[in-house]
Amino acid sequence: MPETQLAYAIITPHSLHKSRTGGIIARLIARTNLDLVAARMFAPGPELVREYAGAIVSAADPQDRRIQELIRDYVLTQFSEDPKTHRRRRVMMLVFKGEDAVRKVRSVVGNFSFHRRGGETIRDTYGDLVVDSDDNVRYFEPAVLAAPTPEEAAAKLRLWARYSDTDGGVLENVIAYGPDEKPERTLVLLKPDNFRFASGRPGNMIDFFSRTGLYIVGIKVHRMSVAQAMEFYGPVREVLRTKLKSVVAGRAKEVLQKELGLRIPPTEEEQLGELLGPLYGENQFENIIRFMAGRSPSECEPSQLTAPGPEKCIALVYEGVNAVAKIRDVLGPTDPSKAPPGSIRREFGLNIMVNAAHASDSPENARREMRIVNVGENTFKREIEAVLGRV
Repeated sequence: MPETQLAYAIITPHSLHKSRTGGIIARLIARTNLDLVAARMFAPGPELVREYAGAIVSAADPQDRRIQELIRDYVLTQFSEDPKTHRRRRVMMLVFKGEDAVRKVRSVVGNFSFHRRGGETIRDTYGDLVVDSDDNVRYFEPAVLAAPTPEEAAAKLRLWARYSDTDGGVLENVIAYGPDEKPERTLVLLKPDNFRFASGRPGNMIDFFSRTGLYIVGIKVHRMSVAQAMEFYGPVREVLRTKLKSVVAGRAKEVLQKELGLRIPPTEEEQLGELLGPLYGENQFENIIRFMAGRSPSECEPSQLTAPGPEKCIALVYEGVNAVAKIRDVLGPTDPSKAPPGSIRREFGLNIMVNAAHASDSPENARREMRIVNVGENTFKREIEAVLGRV
C-alpha cells in the first residue's frame, strides 16, 4: 500500500509574473487528487537559492542530466534578486499530502526531454524548452519545479522550511511602482465550498483574478476557528439582526395567516418583525460561522473556540494600484444571481452564503481582515515539521 507523503510544487517567478498561477494550481489539485495542506510565498535570499540549486542535479532524477543542469542554472539566475530593480523575485511554494504524493505531483508537472512534444503535463503547457537543429538551448522556462523522489522531496521541504521565516510570508518590496502609483493590498478568501472534493475550482478562480493585473504577495491554506470567524464577520451580525426584520415579518405573516386563518394587520406584522427578526438574524450569523469554520458558536465548548476548524479555505493577498476595487469588480456582488456574466460569483457561486469567495471592500477592512486571518502565519513550516520532524 502506498505510503502517505508530502510533496511540493514550486511555481517559478516567470509563471507568477505571466499569471499562469491559477491554471497550474487547478491542474495540481484536480489531477493529483491530493490534499493541499500548505502554501507560502517566498522571496528567496542568496543562501536559499544557492542551497536549493546545489541539490537539484541528482542521479535519482529521470530527466537527462543536461536538463537538470539547465534547471540548476535557471534557479541560480531566475530565483535570485533582479539585477535591474534590485528586488527579490516572488516564488510560490505549494505542499501536498497523500498516498504516493511525490510521484503524483511529478507526473502532473512532467519531465523535460529534448525530443518530447505533447500537451499532457503542466510543463507541456506552461514550460518551454526551445532548441535549434543542433540541440543548442535557445530558451528555457520550467514553469514548475517538483522533486523526483520521496527522499529528495523531504530534504528540499526541510530546506525551504528552514528559510520560511526569513525568506517567506507576506512579501514586502518585491514589486516596482511608478512615482505616482499608490499600491493597495486586499484580501481574498476562496471559501470552503471550493474544497469539498478535489477540483480545479480554486485555481480557476485565481485565474479569473489574474485579469486584474495585480500581484499575489501572500498565500496561506487556512482553517478558520470559530473565534476568527466571529470576529471576521462581526460587522454583519447586527446588520442581520436588524436588516431582516421586514423579511421575517412578511414570511411569518404569510405562514400564520395560512395555518391559523388569521388576518394580521400591519401593526402586528411589524411587531412580529421586531420579535423574530433578531432571532432569525442570529440564526443566519450562526450559519455563516458554521459554513466558514465548520462549527457554530452555540455548538462549541469554550476550548474549541480558538482551535482551527475542519473547513479549509485559501487566503490570498493581492497588491497593486486600486487593488480593492479591481478585485471586487471581478468577484461580483454578494448574490450570485445578480452577478454579471464573467464574474467569479456568477460562474462559481450558488447562493448569498455559498458564493465562492470573499474579498475586502475597503483598504481599512483589508487590513482588519488580514490581521484576523494572519496570512503571514507560518503554517507551512508547521505542516512540514508535523510529518518530517523539526527542521
